[in-house]
Order: sequence, then C-alpha cells, then structure tokens
Amino acid sequence: MSEPQWDPYDRNCPTRALLDRIGDRWTVLVVGALSEGPMRFGEIARRIDGVSQKMLTQTLRGLERDGLVTRTMYPQIPPRVEYELTEAGRTLREPLAALETWAKTHMATVLAARELADAGTGS
Repeated sequence: MSEPQWDPYDRNCPTRALLDRIGDRWTVLVVGALSEGPMRFGEIARRIDGVSQKMLTQTLRGLERDGLVTRTMYPQIPPRVEYELTEAGRTLREPLAALETWAKTHMATVLAARELADAGTGS
C-alpha cells in the first residue's frame, strides 16, 4: 500500500489544517518561546507580550492535540504544569526561526512599502 499523497492546495487535505496551525502567529511565537526549553503557562504568557489567556490556552491545546507540544503535570501543591516541544515540535524550530529572522531583516522595507501605499503612491 502506498503512502497518501498530501496536497495542501486541496481544501479537503488535512495538511491544509496543519499549515493553518503552524502558520498561526501565536503558534510561531509559542514554538519560539518553547525553543528555550520547558515553560509554565505564566512564563509563556510573559514571554509572548499581548497573547490573551484564552488564545494561549487554545494554541497550547491545539499544539498538544497535533503532537507538537507535551503538557506535563507535576503532583505537588500547588500543582505545576509545564509545556515542552515534542520531537516533532522541535523540528519546527528551524523553519519558524527562519520566518522570525526574515521578518526582522525585512521589517524596514515592509514599513517603507506600507508608508508609500498608505500615502497613495504605492503601486
């Protein structure tokens, strides 16, 4: 039996949903934060300025469901929960770091283009 042919350009292919997940801004930032090592929820929230508790919870649950993040609960008082990238999640570090680097490198160019477009002189 042959391997399925995954095609993210087909709206019914599950790769489309996976690309939606890993292309989401909160996913990019959560994976970046967890690249530094295991973190508690509050640590992740402090690292990612502006993420709401609801969005962080949804993002972590989705990443856990997709097998990219593990959630470990330690039986102590008060309970301690840590999130960590799985082996599959760690393989996302490099491509997502490349996107982060690209954004930093090209931000000035993008801002200049936006300024021209907003002034009505952009093409």
